[in-house]
Parts: sequence; C-alpha cells; structure tokens
Amino acid sequence: MIVTIKDPDEKRVIARTVLEALPEWFEVEESREGYIHDCADWTFLAAKDDDKIMGFLCLKETGNATVELAVMGVMKEYHRNGIGRKLVEKAKETAKTDGYEFMQVKTVKMGMYEDYDRTNLFYISCGFKELEVFPLHWDEDNPCQIYIMSLK
Repeated sequence: MIVTIKDPDEKRVIARTVLEALPEWFEVEESREGYIHDCADWTFLAAKDDDKIMGFLCLKETGNATVELAVMGVMKEYHRNGIGRKLVEKAKETAKTDGYEFMQVKTVKMGMYEDYDRTNLFYISCGFKELEVFPLHWDEDNPCQIYIMSLK
C-alpha cells in the first residue's frame, strides 16, 4: 500500500531506515543526511506492508510547473517486485493533482556505474525521457543525467 506521510519525524525515520540500507546508492554521508533532513519538508510517499517499510519517494517543487522526484529508495528485498513502479505511479498522480505539468529526476549518467545504469533503465521504463547531462553538477566522476516526463 502506498501512503502519504505527513509527520516530519516519521518521514525522517523512514528515510533513514531505507537509505542506510542502500549503501550502493547512498554511501556519501553528506548527501544521505541531506535527504534525510530535507525530506521533512517534501511530499513523502511510503510503500508499506502493514507496519513494514518497503520503500519511499519524495517530491519537491523545482518550478511553478515542475516537481522533482528528489529521492527514492526501495529496500533490497523488494527490488524487482513493482514497489518502485507503484511509488512512481502514485507520485505522478499526486503531482498531477497538485497542478504540476512536468516531473524530473536527476541521477548519474548511464554508463558510469552498473547500479546507476539499472536506476536509469528503471526511470526510462517508467516513462522518463533524457533531457540533459550536466557533467560537473555533482563532480566529474558523477555526471548528472536529468530525465523529465510530461504529466499531461
């Protein structure tokens, strides 16, 4: 079940639990802690099975018409079970309801790391399209790929 979490402390607990369990993607402590701190102010969707957390996704506004899928994580034992796709579908529905026309997501450019290549392929399979690569947005070892989708 995908639910919207409103309580800032609950958001941070869920984010910490999931992100710390995914070091392949969230090993940089400063970035991980930034997501955990900032998620309290973002739209927060959680995938739960009773009280067990399976994953989460956060949306943040980046412009009048655009929302960003700012951070997402699914516990490894639920990878490839449709949880991520359900989170993205709920995020699209939520963003449309909130009046946004576009959704974007930033990740590491395809071809840099196997784990991120799987992430890129996931976003593409959800309907995101390549927009642009910013080679130095993060650093030269992690060129930033921006994907976007229309919500209309």
